[in-house]
Amino acid sequence: MPPDPSLVARLSQAGQEHLLRWWNDLDDRSRDRLAAEVETIDLAEVDALFRQLVKEDSAPSAGRVGPVEVDRLPRTDGERVARRHVAAVGEKALAAGEVAVVIVAGGSGTRLGFDGPKGTYPIAPVSAASLFQIHAEKVVALSRRHGRMIPLYIMTSPENYGVTARFFEEHGNFGLAHVRFFVQGQMPAVDRESGKILLAEKGRVALSPDGHGGTLYALASPGKSPVGSCLEEMRELGVRTLFYFQVDNPMVKIADPAFLGLHRQADAEMSFKVIEKMAPDEKLGVVVRVDGKPQVIEYSDLPAELAELREPDGGLQLWAGSIAVHALERSFVERLVRGDSRLPFHRAIKKVAFVDDNGEVARPDTPNAVKFERFIFDALPMAERFALVETDRTVEFEPLKNATGPDSPATVRQRMSDRFADWLEAAGAKVERRSDGSVPFGIEISPLYALDAAELKAKLPPGLVVEGPLHLK
Repeated sequence: MPPDPSLVARLSQAGQEHLLRWWNDLDDRSRDRLAAEVETIDLAEVDALFRQLVKEDSAPSAGRVGPVEVDRLPRTDGERVARRHVAAVGEKALAAGEVAVVIVAGGSGTRLGFDGPKGTYPIAPVSAASLFQIHAEKVVALSRRHGRMIPLYIMTSPENYGVTARFFEEHGNFGLAHVRFFVQGQMPAVDRESGKILLAEKGRVALSPDGHGGTLYALASPGKSPVGSCLEEMRELGVRTLFYFQVDNPMVKIADPAFLGLHRQADAEMSFKVIEKMAPDEKLGVVVRVDGKPQVIEYSDLPAELAELREPDGGLQLWAGSIAVHALERSFVERLVRGDSRLPFHRAIKKVAFVDDNGEVARPDTPNAVKFERFIFDALPMAERFALVETDRTVEFEPLKNATGPDSPATVRQRMSDRFADWLEAAGAKVERRSDGSVPFGIEISPLYALDAAELKAKLPPGLVVEGPLHLK
């Protein structure tokens, strides 16, 4: 059966008729899938993006870039008291049911040598609880503490949607009262020289996730749900503020009341948590001002002469590293996804397998393709008001990315154990430590047992001595 003439005409007009080159080799099911994938692609947009982004974006000159104001970590008793007071504002928002939690979880565990969605990776130091379980139990514990259901929204990729949903179902949704999964959008990969859309198989377009900025548009899409989009549901639930983070960081303080309070206090539309960069070349986007407006510059786009600028005391001038933890007002997200000020796309030059002229799948040794991605931090310049809040990396940032070395299971479990040891010692326990201050065994405290050191202190029996693995649950 020949392809639909309108499909042929549409592709021919866009110069992408090669996508149907292997049509006669396909069965009916593969033909239907290919036609459906092509229908989802805005061919004119793809062509325009290739033309616009074929050259490297020019980095801003030094004279245009400067530091941005940040709420620094409290360093005095007065500042700590003020931070506790502002936390009461966040607690009030949680108790009023005005906060939802959004987890970006479309990634797989490939770099970890793990076959499955990254959120299912067993990371807890003693129990081997998954990233998903740790995050979900924090949401359950927060809901209990504040007496209101906190809804959880999890963005998956099209590939891991089913696996993720089944994982939660098999674990009774980890006790969550409300969890909803939604699917990230995709964009086609194109040949970096010609702009031709690549085929991953004869009957399948080479599609890839549209970046973490695509979260906002996915929240606005009803997808296959009969009850409307996530944003529509949030509006019905009375949610005003979204707490956003990425699944690979088990240390994050979900819906941190102090952060929410500073966000509300500033009447901000978007807020960031940031950490102080350890070195000029640390792989963190940096929050700065460009021509007076707040903006994030990716580490790969930050010229060395800017990254290395120092203050008189020797500290980095551009130090505010973004850790992908945000608060966003629902009304702001709605304005972005419905208005003209849409998040821009960026290009990423990657190695992408593709069907070659012989109909075989070629796996290139060098980058051959352009992927198009949106970044959520590009929403910052569009916010009328914002807040940047410093957090301590030892407390809240240890992402799981690599199989070995930095940001690996070993470093994440060690950081978690050390942090829980801090809680125990603050509560009066004695914990065995190595000479460098780290603990030589796993320590784990379930969020359902204690969300923080203060809650732990109220539950911990006196005189506890920890000399081996410990799991409080």
